[in-house]
Amino acid sequence: MTRYNFISFIFISILFLGLASCKDKKKSEDKAQETEILPEDIVEMRADQAKLANIETGTVEMRSLNGTLKTNGVVAVMPQNLATVCAPMGGFVKSTSQITGNAVRKGQTLAILQNQEFIDIQQNYLDAKSKLEFAEAEYRRYSELYKNDVYSQKSVQQVISNYKSLKAQVIALGQKLKLIGINPSRLRAENIRSSIALVSPINGYIKTVNVNIGKYVSPTDVLFEVVNSNKLFLELTLFEKDAEKVAIGQKIHFFADDITNQLNAVVYQTSKSINADKTYKIYANVTGVCHKVLPGMYVNATIETTSHNVTALPSDAVVSFDDKDYIFVFNRNKEENGKPFTEYRIVEVQKGITDDGYTEVTLPAGFDIKNTRIVVKGAYTLLSAKKNAGEMSC
Repeated sequence: MTRYNFISFIFISILFLGLASCKDKKKSEDKAQETEILPEDIVEMRADQAKLANIETGTVEMRSLNGTLKTNGVVAVMPQNLATVCAPMGGFVKSTSQITGNAVRKGQTLAILQNQEFIDIQQNYLDAKSKLEFAEAEYRRYSELYKNDVYSQKSVQQVISNYKSLKAQVIALGQKLKLIGINPSRLRAENIRSSIALVSPINGYIKTVNVNIGKYVSPTDVLFEVVNSNKLFLELTLFEKDAEKVAIGQKIHFFADDITNQLNAVVYQTSKSINADKTYKIYANVTGVCHKVLPGMYVNATIETTSHNVTALPSDAVVSFDDKDYIFVFNRNKEENGKPFTEYRIVEVQKGITDDGYTEVTLPAGFDIKNTRIVVKGAYTLLSAKKNAGEMSC
């Protein structure tokens, strides 16, 4: 091969390699152009995919929503509707026929107690009463004779002192008799008894029974607890941030332990301070008669909060992911490789109350409420496309 031919061969080879390199570069550029890199907050979908997913758009609305607030607490009873029955002077239980759950009336006998002291008090009362009658007669006689200077002032004062002392003694013993359920005005020597009846102070149901026949009970022992379940209330606990959402008169729906029927209550009082653990107490009267609901039962409750106008969307428009709430808004229509596509932008929002299929949303600052089209149907399909990074796009 001559020197000229060799140079020509090298020149042609270089030219061929250059052309091949340019062609490969052009292919790489074309391929890079075909693979579009979407921003992090954008998801795209072909027109036929959007139609299949039934994606629809709408706008933000101003709606009056009745919100609900979920909470829990316990069933309680007013102090005047819960009675603890004790033995005022103690004694042995002679008889009882009551068991837990029995309905009782005010004044109904719960148990019979025996004690020697009951006899002593009655005897002492009758003795003191008899002496008082004599002392009263003496007091009147001495007072009349003192006017005629028959008795000295000292003698009269002694009679008066004795009379007043016996009178106080009779009154005190009479109060003791009333305390154990004996009427002093009806007490006679013929009807002195060794036993007394413990009676229910209110109408209601027996909650607790702590007695049995032959047991000795002291004045500090709780023998029975009686509760009037017709006047129950709820003690519910809220977080501090929800305190302003609750007001007197709001309705509450609740479920108690082992009771499947929904029960109702009405808020009658709210706490005036926040507890140390940043909780807030509210109180609600249970409406209607609930025989199976008893004090101490745990309840799950829903409070109907006050209605007010808020920015709202259909509940299907708001999706949740990683403990955050989002909506999708229309971004633009475009065309790739001759196929129509639509881009949607994901926007984080704050979700509020939900009522009648609509949810309150707090939108970012500067959000164009009037002109922005929001995906109100098919939002979860777009969320799946976003999470699967391209499986739903081209």
